[in-house]
Amino acid sequence: MKVPVAPYIDHTLLKATCNAADIDKLCLEAIENGFAAVCVPPFVLKQAVQTLAGSQIKTVTVIGFPMGYSSAGSKIMETKEAIAAGAEELDVVINLIALKNGDWPYLEKEIRQLIPLIHEKNKIVKVIVESGVLTREELIRCCELYGKLEIDFMKTSTGYAEKGASISDVQLMRARLPRKVKIKASGGIRHYDFAEELLAAGADRLGCSASLQILAEEKLAALKKI
Repeated sequence: MKVPVAPYIDHTLLKATCNAADIDKLCLEAIENGFAAVCVPPFVLKQAVQTLAGSQIKTVTVIGFPMGYSSAGSKIMETKEAIAAGAEELDVVINLIALKNGDWPYLEKEIRQLIPLIHEKNKIVKVIVESGVLTREELIRCCELYGKLEIDFMKTSTGYAEKGASISDVQLMRARLPRKVKIKASGGIRHYDFAEELLAAGADRLGCSASLQILAEEKLAALKKI
């Protein structure tokens, strides 16, 4: 039996043009629909924390977003500020330039500096690898590198690359990662059928800006079965 999709969704708004009213709306939609979390830019994180106070909805923000090529020092500072502002989960973009140049030691050093900062405050770390622009071999190497560390989730995409989540990438990640590492699929998830396929492929969380559209399609699918 299919499970309701709402509890798996990180209701997301990361546009540079979002305003205070947009963030309040996002948070209220998350409460009304029982989403897992909201994901917002660091600049409006405090507002989201305040709006969600008293609810069960988690607050998520992004680090090194969306390109990932800021320095490790910058990501450390962003992480500290995000935790101080109330973030419960931090989605960290890896340095893709380092990856494409084969500098795996840099990638390991970078994340090893961030994990303790996040976990000592009992927060969740999600590593965004931008799977849509990786070769199969690169994605496997990411699973090997980050899977041996104490990350909580590997996340497919920022949503800003030319390709987002795919069923095959999620399946590969689930096959190659330790069971303790969960998977967040994001990027291009606009329809219920695709969301369901990603969950079936092994995703534990879905990053969606089209969350309400997905729920509307879910309800329509349920009505068609009656």
